[in-house]
Amino acid sequence: MNEKVLKCGLPEDEAELKKLLTPEQYRIMVENGTEAPFGNEFWNHTEPGVYVDAVSGVPLFSSDDKFDSECGWPSFTKPISPDVVVEKPDFSHGMIRTEVRAKDSNGHLGHVFDDGPPPLGIRYCINSAALKFVPRKHG
Repeated sequence: MNEKVLKCGLPEDEAELKKLLTPEQYRIMVENGTEAPFGNEFWNHTEPGVYVDAVSGVPLFSSDDKFDSECGWPSFTKPISPDVVVEKPDFSHGMIRTEVRAKDSNGHLGHVFDDGPPPLGIRYCINSAALKFVPRKHG
């Protein structure tokens, strides 16, 4: 996110981004941080709805694809669409992982692992601070 964002409605510079995000959201989404497990907002959240990018508001994950992975972070079997996320190799912290970023905002979301439930066997392990929740409307 260090480059200037030119998409309509997104912050155009770091100062605007810092106004939009809490310090914790900035640490995670811009500085590629990780929040503590089991104490974050959505790790055990079960309400039906959609999880959107905290910066752009683009829908990223559905509660229909959320599952309890017992890891302490929100876990999903897949994004709403493969077009809303970007997966990149991550060699930080002496590990080989696949980082997940929001395509529109380029914000760090978390990582994807191959230890999820069948049939896909994928687990998108996402930081709550990178998300906002939109409840499903009834009726």
